[in-house]
Amino acid sequence: MANNNYSGKRWLYLAVGTVLLIFCGLIYGWSLFKAPFGEIYTDWSLSQLSMTFTISMIFFCLGGFIAGKMSAKIKPNKIIMMSAVLLLVGFVGVSRMDPANSSMSLPMLYVFYGVFAGTGVGFSYNGVISSMNKWFPDKQGLASGIMMMGFGLGALILGSIATSLIAAKGILTTFMILGIMIFVVLMIGSFFIKNPEVTEPAASEKTEAPAVPSMTTGEMLKSFSFWIFFIWCVVANAAGLMVIGNAASIAVLFGAPAIVGMVVSVCNGAGRVIIGAIFDKIGRKMTMLINVMILLAAGIVLVLGAKTTAVAIVIIGLVCTGLTYGGNPTITSAFISKQYGPVNFPVNFSIANFSLIPAAIVGPMVASSLITAANGSYITTFMTMVGCGVVALILWVVLNAACRKEA
Repeated sequence: MANNNYSGKRWLYLAVGTVLLIFCGLIYGWSLFKAPFGEIYTDWSLSQLSMTFTISMIFFCLGGFIAGKMSAKIKPNKIIMMSAVLLLVGFVGVSRMDPANSSMSLPMLYVFYGVFAGTGVGFSYNGVISSMNKWFPDKQGLASGIMMMGFGLGALILGSIATSLIAAKGILTTFMILGIMIFVVLMIGSFFIKNPEVTEPAASEKTEAPAVPSMTTGEMLKSFSFWIFFIWCVVANAAGLMVIGNAASIAVLFGAPAIVGMVVSVCNGAGRVIIGAIFDKIGRKMTMLINVMILLAAGIVLVLGAKTTAVAIVIIGLVCTGLTYGGNPTITSAFISKQYGPVNFPVNFSIANFSLIPAAIVGPMVASSLITAANGSYITTFMTMVGCGVVALILWVVLNAACRKEA
């Protein structure tokens, strides 16, 4: 009965944690907010508006690191409560911007959306995933995939609500409403985010997860395997972002409605669960290989689609792009826990997530330059994606050797 109670509780906690990450994932919906802000503040350039998202991603990573450091002394539910307050301050702060004062509003947007909201999301992301990994030592890939699916689909799931609110209430009032809504959900959900009691039995009723030697953060940072994996994450994520950021435009260019580009978001969410389940079944080595093969397939199929102008082929390429990009964060969570142990996972995982920053800068920047140089054609972008897949495959081989050596 103890095992049944344990199993029932952990799935309930996982469901609540996923809901919390859906609401936190709304920060990825910046593209929904960018145009309405541009209509109010017509003197802001596209690069100034885009900087908001870049700042939020930087502080998302920093927030995760801070939460990881705090987790040794502070319970995860308290970290979620802090996240709720940070997000409330961030969204309400944005709502207080003055449409008549453009020069003051831009730094307010950077501070409240970028710094406060970004840090708040990092707190919840690290707090939820670190706690749930302790409940699922036998299914870390699947559990991470489910949670990250929620986070990745947050903007898609809540986007229609935000769009409707913007149309009815305006962008500034919408931020007030969203801030209060997110605050309430996180505060209620925080009571379900807790670490297992040390007296609890093993998570799996059939098999007990083998013990994993834990490295300190310093030891992890000195390991060759970590840096190879970190570079792999940068390459794989940058490759996906080169296409994901332009998915709607790609769909339109090849004769499909812009909404078809959303297939990337759907497959991004699905990929997180699928790759996570595969990780639990066959381990890190083969799961990473499968993900790299999907990345290579995505690039090759998109090149073929661009050359033939066949929209069906392009859509298949977008599907593969979403699946491989979605698999990356799930692999990161499971790999860091399996390779470097659970004890220091909150901090180690947050450091691995810093790979998102160079990827978020390099991927869109390279794609923009290539598209401009090719007069609007995406074929060189797709070919570069194939090149990234080759580099990722080489890094996979090097990582395998490093892991064997360090075992």
